[in-house]
Amino acid sequence: MQGPVRINDQLSVAGQITPAEVTTLVNQGFWTIINNRPDNEEPGQPAAATVEAEAKRQGLQYLYQPVTTATISKADVTAFHNALQRAPKPVLAHCRSGTRCYLLWGLSQVLFDNASPLAIVAEASHKGYDLRVLPQLAERMQAER
Repeated sequence: MQGPVRINDQLSVAGQITPAEVTTLVNQGFWTIINNRPDNEEPGQPAAATVEAEAKRQGLQYLYQPVTTATISKADVTAFHNALQRAPKPVLAHCRSGTRCYLLWGLSQVLFDNASPLAIVAEASHKGYDLRVLPQLAERMQAER
């Protein structure tokens, strides 16, 4: 697992997690895992159901919301935002590297909390994430009805 990288008190992002790493996440105090990585994205990646079974065995909430950056939609952002609102915290969201998760969070901040896209891009850059696509995606999504 790459990370976790803390975005705020409620959310951290990370790269792909394995069932064996769930115990580490429990020990770090996480209560929810959100998986934003589609199954079979790369050979050898654990199936979401396998990680979910271990997370639930250890008492964590697990949500599977697969997205790709190329096809991310306003509905994806809304679902992520709603999941964060309802989930026991703190939450760990993961994908291949954590970038998609950070992007989903950033878009939710722009769409639902009127945050500055450029400020989010700058903050993410300081944490090692390239979200330069965020302002363009946010503008497209804000134009959707």
